[in-house]
Amino acid sequence: MKRRANQIGFTLIEILVVLIIVGLLAALAVFNMAGSSQKRELENTVQDLFLLMQTASEQAILNNLELGLLIEDDNYRFVSYQDDTGEWKMSGERLFRARPLPEWLALTDYIENDAPRLTSAEDRLRPDVVFFSSGETTPFILEFTIGSNTDDMHVIESDGVSPLQWRKPGSEDEAW
Repeated sequence: MKRRANQIGFTLIEILVVLIIVGLLAALAVFNMAGSSQKRELENTVQDLFLLMQTASEQAILNNLELGLLIEDDNYRFVSYQDDTGEWKMSGERLFRARPLPEWLALTDYIENDAPRLTSAEDRLRPDVVFFSSGETTPFILEFTIGSNTDDMHVIESDGVSPLQWRKPGSEDEAW
């Protein structure tokens, strides 16, 4: 009986090496997909807020009323100024309902303190940004990041007179 000198097949070591490489590649792919999903969710959150702010600004002009944006730690909502009572109330429109912010999102706001507020400091619904019926807004800058990572920073801003600006990561143009 002759033994075959050339055996066809893989050894156990070769199979294990291939399985380890495939496992590492799969883990890397899952890790990268998780990071990009947060980036997508960040962009979607900022886009939703930007569009709602534009809509609030237009509604304030069209309906001759003042609308405000109230930013809290875990959500944001829109309020409207009641001329008869002189207070801010939750907006009755479904479009301007309270919306949650992702827990990993870091929001830094720089809001002009000297801008008119239309209310006293004691008002619990005092908005951070006001959209006036004249078309002006409170001057502000809102910076959105994933935690402390400033590489993917989105910025929504206005000088109070110009239209709202949204700067995406990598854009170098200054709005003001």
